[in-house]
Amino acid sequence: MAETIGSLVDKISIFELKIYHMKQQLERKDASREHIEKCRGQLEILIEQRKDLVDELSQLFSDIKEGRKGIKIYRQFKMYNDPIYKVKD
Repeated sequence: MAETIGSLVDKISIFELKIYHMKQQLERKDASREHIEKCRGQLEILIEQRKDLVDELSQLFSDIKEGRKGIKIYRQFKMYNDPIYKVKD
C-alpha cells in the first residue's frame, strides 16, 4: 500500500487550504489581471489534484471493504521514561 488513509486525508486537507487561499487571491481587488489569471490556472490544477487524491482515497476504502487490501497497524514504542529500558549502573 503506497498511501495510507491518514496520509491521503492529510494531503487532501492541505489541498483544501491551498484551494481556499487561491480562491481568496481571485477575489483581491488590488491584484493585477495577470495575477488573477495565473491564480485561476493554478486553482484549476489544485482542484484536479485534490480530485485525484479523493478518488484514490475512495478506491482505498473500497479495496479495504472488499478485502483486496488491509490496514497494517504500526505500534509506537517509547523508550524514554520507561524503567525497563533504563541502563543499570
